[in-house]
Amino acid sequence: MTHPSLPAAIRPLAIALAVVLAAGCSRHEVAPSAAAPRTVAARTVTLAARDAATRTLLSGVVASSRQVQVASRLMGYIRSIDVHEGQRVKTGQPLLQIDPSDIEGQVAQARAGLAQAQANLADAQTDYQRFGKLYRAEAVTRQQWDGVQLRYKVAQQQVAAARAGFDTAASQLRYARVTSPIDGVVVQKMANAGDLATPGRPLLVVAGEGNLQVRVQAPSEVFDRLRVGEQVPVLAGAREVTGRVAELVPVADPLSHTHAVNIDLPADAGLASGSFVRVGFELGSAPQLRVPAEALVERAGMQGVFVVDSEGIAHFRLVRTGDSAGGQVDVQAGLRPGETVVTSDLERMANGVKVGGGPRG
Repeated sequence: MTHPSLPAAIRPLAIALAVVLAAGCSRHEVAPSAAAPRTVAARTVTLAARDAATRTLLSGVVASSRQVQVASRLMGYIRSIDVHEGQRVKTGQPLLQIDPSDIEGQVAQARAGLAQAQANLADAQTDYQRFGKLYRAEAVTRQQWDGVQLRYKVAQQQVAAARAGFDTAASQLRYARVTSPIDGVVVQKMANAGDLATPGRPLLVVAGEGNLQVRVQAPSEVFDRLRVGEQVPVLAGAREVTGRVAELVPVADPLSHTHAVNIDLPADAGLASGSFVRVGFELGSAPQLRVPAEALVERAGMQGVFVVDSEGIAHFRLVRTGDSAGGQVDVQAGLRPGETVVTSDLERMANGVKVGGGPRG
């Protein structure tokens, strides 16, 4: 109905506008609702915390149980080193040569001293024999005879001392050539030709071909739980072997406050001396949340899982994981017991997808 006061000229326009507005209101009232979320029939599992052994991993190095640091007993410049790292050596095989010039001088001096002492002994022995005859013939006094005997004894002692000095110098000359004390492999070279060797300073390290051990520095909270003979897992990359605790050093290192632990490896461990490994030590048990390995997925380079809420809607959530074993992965952060995660059809999952129809664990 048009208003009676409107001019006749604009009445048709008012009627047309009223029709348009009425049509618009009608369309707004019948607008369809939002589209329902996409549904994926995927398997799910409800998480439950279980008591599990807590384990810490400590770094260690594989080494021979019989390892020798080779040093020189002489002071002198190294003339040559005749082996290289990784070379197998036999007992008595020459390893390096020390310049023997100083020792050769001492040997010559000792030899000259011995010759002089022997000459004095020969002279004293001649007097001893001659004065002995004269004393028996009562041609010399008792005092003269005693003096000759004393001189002869002193000469004998001087020869013995000179000979000991010569033998010592000669034996030192033998040490100018350093040989391997065991059968093994040269694993480290700590000097070069031309360096000055001093007594007690290690020059080479030779590892025997016996049993291999892992050497670990363990903090007190780990060390106090260990027992000799206890078996521990040794991890080398993707491999795992079982080692046995062989030695526990009760005295802690004053700088790191850790204890040395030596772990025997089995003969078929297949690890080389010097290899880096990790050793697992149990620290008791605690509630541990685990998820199936197939539940983990990466999105934009981040690892997480799809959690299903009470309405069956999936939501991607970041998690921090730990060790894995038996197809299960430890979850250190990001999930709670009682939550449900998706374990299949992850390539079809996205935030907002409705999960339904799949079996639940």
